[in-house]
Amino acid sequence: MRRKQVLVVGFGKDHCTKVAYDAAYQVGVELAKCGVTLITGGLGGVMEAASLGSKEGGGFVIGIIPQDDKRMANVYCDNVIATGIGLARNFVTAYSADAVIVVGGGVGSLIEISAAYQNGIPIVAVTGTGGIADRFAGQYMDDREIERILHEDSAHAAVELAVSLIKE
Repeated sequence: MRRKQVLVVGFGKDHCTKVAYDAAYQVGVELAKCGVTLITGGLGGVMEAASLGSKEGGGFVIGIIPQDDKRMANVYCDNVIATGIGLARNFVTAYSADAVIVVGGGVGSLIEISAAYQNGIPIVAVTGTGGIADRFAGQYMDDREIERILHEDSAHAAVELAVSLIKE
């Protein structure tokens, strides 16, 4: 049986707040405790924090990076998929996920959750982390009402909810 895979998206290195970084780290720890494979965009900010948390919690991390050079990934990735396709990699990350957790986030995160939304992949926002997470918490992304973006105010609760929503 395949391991569950959860994508964590959020602020990149240049815009990541301490609140978002700390929450993403805790999300990574909690995912590791659940035995879930963490998928990220493999770079800095929330992606790095979640990766670090997962590694320190004994988890497994896959980084799917936009560059064609695996060395560009953060050092906490166990496996790196170097796509070389730029931001189109946001679709690869989303389509690879069984659920998505959003921590803060800007337009890149919006692309990822939009792709997940269109495919009916569950999305959970960690509220209080700013950005896309707070803006879309509790909302549908459009009038099709495919998948409401659920939300929790702690990493533990967000992970618990996201994992519970994964279809077997």
